[in-house]
Amino acid sequence: MKLGVAAGATAATIVGASVPITGMLEGYPVLTGQAMRYALGAAVLLLVARRLPMPSWRDIPPLLGVVVTGMLGFNAVLIAAQQYAEPGFVAAVMGGAPIALALLSRQRTASAVVGAVVVAAGIVLLSGGGSWHGPGLALALITMAGEVCFTLFAVGVVRRLGVLGVATWTCILATVIGAVLGTFFGGWQMPNARQGFSLALLAVVVTALAFGLWYFAVNRLGSDRAGVLIGLMPVSGLATSVLLGAQELSLVSVAGVTTVALGCVIGLRRGTHEPERTHDAEKTHDTDGAHHTHDAGRVPPKSTIANGSDTPAEVVAP
Repeated sequence: MKLGVAAGATAATIVGASVPITGMLEGYPVLTGQAMRYALGAAVLLLVARRLPMPSWRDIPPLLGVVVTGMLGFNAVLIAAQQYAEPGFVAAVMGGAPIALALLSRQRTASAVVGAVVVAAGIVLLSGGGSWHGPGLALALITMAGEVCFTLFAVGVVRRLGVLGVATWTCILATVIGAVLGTFFGGWQMPNARQGFSLALLAVVVTALAFGLWYFAVNRLGSDRAGVLIGLMPVSGLATSVLLGAQELSLVSVAGVTTVALGCVIGLRRGTHEPERTHDAEKTHDTDGAHHTHDAGRVPPKSTIANGSDTPAEVVAP
């Protein structure tokens, strides 16, 4: 369990700290930028994996689910949401992702649900709230659903293809789909040195490394317990902003960090008579009839919504 917690915490921290890197891509075509990022990420993962397991027909739907809802779709909706709602409001709504993951897990525990609720409260404190108008609430809810799907769609297929297999195949599919759609929506543009550096860093660290670590954590801990670690993303985003002088550390921020930490401790607790989960312990949300609902997104605080993707300066995706 310790390895799973360490992997999930590291992935969440990486995604949350990637805000400044993502900000370098402001104004760059979203879909083609993501296609280039995921192409490089897939190349790195292929070098590490060496041998890539071939997915069966039953693996294609969940893999596409991760790509469409949790990667490409997540970023597109997240951008749209911020046109009708303040970043803090979107972040606060996305704070419900840990709760959804805890409730939708078939092997959910009371401690995971309680911990997720506490983490969500901490995320709301960190995000600072915010307002919305028009379809802002609906778009924020869809964004949260995308965040949840990024994890739930992968639960069953990770057991069959392995962590590297899922991370690699989703990057390959995202590259193809993003390139095709981006050709018609946004077009292609040669990145300058700053944008190229951002894409490379996002591909290697936020995609290849963080994706693998996150799915390893989900495999070891289950989606309910791993979900509480999403709260570390805004904490990491806050720490990065404070270190860079972009945001001051306030009492409310400290309270939010403390609340998130408390929620993680509660959510990761294992009952006295509950056996520790192994990599094949969670038999939930497989493609054969299981209901699915999304990034190492990943909900950063106000002014630092992070998600590791090609979104505006305040937004990043898994």
